[in-house]
Amino acid sequence: MSSIGAIIIGGGISGLSAAYSLSRAGCPAVLIERRPRLGGVIQTEHVDGCVLEAGPDSYLAVKPGATELIRELGLGDQIIGSNDHLRVTYIWRTGRLIPLPDGLMMIAPTKIGPVVRTPLFSWPAKIRMGLEYFRRPQGAVRDRSVAEFIASHFGRESLDYLAEPLLSGVYGGDPGRLSALSVLPRFVELEAKYGSLTRGIWKERAAAARNSQPAAPPGALFCTLRNGLGALIAELERRIAPATTVIRGTAEALQRARAGYRVRTNGEWLECENVVLACPAYESAALVRGVDGELAALLDQIEYSSSVTLSLVYEKAALPGALYGFGFLVPKRERRRLAACTWVHNKFSHRAPDNLAVLRCFFGGASDETILEESDESLIAIAREELARMLGLTAEPRFAKIARWPRSMAQYTVGHQERLKRIEARLKQTPGLRLAGNGYYGIGIPDCVKTGRDAAQEIIASGGRTGAV
Repeated sequence: MSSIGAIIIGGGISGLSAAYSLSRAGCPAVLIERRPRLGGVIQTEHVDGCVLEAGPDSYLAVKPGATELIRELGLGDQIIGSNDHLRVTYIWRTGRLIPLPDGLMMIAPTKIGPVVRTPLFSWPAKIRMGLEYFRRPQGAVRDRSVAEFIASHFGRESLDYLAEPLLSGVYGGDPGRLSALSVLPRFVELEAKYGSLTRGIWKERAAAARNSQPAAPPGALFCTLRNGLGALIAELERRIAPATTVIRGTAEALQRARAGYRVRTNGEWLECENVVLACPAYESAALVRGVDGELAALLDQIEYSSSVTLSLVYEKAALPGALYGFGFLVPKRERRRLAACTWVHNKFSHRAPDNLAVLRCFFGGASDETILEESDESLIAIAREELARMLGLTAEPRFAKIARWPRSMAQYTVGHQERLKRIEARLKQTPGLRLAGNGYYGIGIPDCVKTGRDAAQEIIASGGRTGAV
């Protein structure tokens, strides 16, 4: 048995971020990862000059965590933004692709003309959206499902053909179960203050203009690295090496020990002062059940959905026509199996040679977990049939790459905020135990980076000794 300052369970971006911060502070750590590689859902392949992301292809630029880490690692010159001059997203409705109207702030219209002119919504739906401007504050804020929240503001059609496909692309979840308070916190704040989301956005933009503040951060909406996000993982792996021992194996058990905790992996026990659980909440629950049964029960309540990404690479000359924009979303009401498709070569530069096009297809989510059971051949056939129907694309792809992600996307269901408060209360009763990952305060890369680094900073602040969160 050996003694270590900290053990990190999970080698995704959250665990790596924790290990990096600890390493910079000279704090020895052990990182346990059951997969043969580090990085979790971040995985980049380079094939025939194409940069193919198996998991996330970018991160929201407005959240600073990822960009700060990337610059700290000396990779700042590799950051590229999305080609927002080409940013058009389409919605599949009644047999055709219809562009989202200009001026939408996620779910709220900020321009009247584009909403009036779009064929995406019926006239009754447009009138319903317009009347939202006159909505007044409704009193105390309560947690509701995203479906209830959106429908109460803009009507059912807006939910079905705007909110559901947009949120499905991010969470892979069911709007009828997702928490508005956790998934759309900014809009819940606007509702509480103004009643109307549309009026709230207009008023706050006007106030920002009067105060000479930019209405939105300058620059691209999404950012990534020129050679793919895998470069971030490779650099983190290199940087943590001096102070971090990486063990390839499964964390089999977690127990309290005299010095703090002990973890069994590959049949051996390791003793430590601090543990960072940077794995999915359901895996953390299994580990902490013998340490704190109530905490384990709370973690078990955090649900996850699964997904599949399929990258199809074509000769551009084989496409039926120019694909303008970033891609399209398929609402659940119109969906067979394909949930979305990104035209990667348009969204970012340096993704493919000039003669090739990369179409990244998304399947799965809470409504189609069985997609993971399909064979590679079946997945490719499903995608090709749907792309032929939607785009008229019948050419044979040059090659395809498939990635399956079982139970990988955390679902912030109604009651998530209250659940987090109870989890935080239990953590105060288990000094030296910390959580990181996408199951708690945000599912994006910047959110995961922040949870990992925050956990490390708490360990560093305690002097490497066991201490409460």
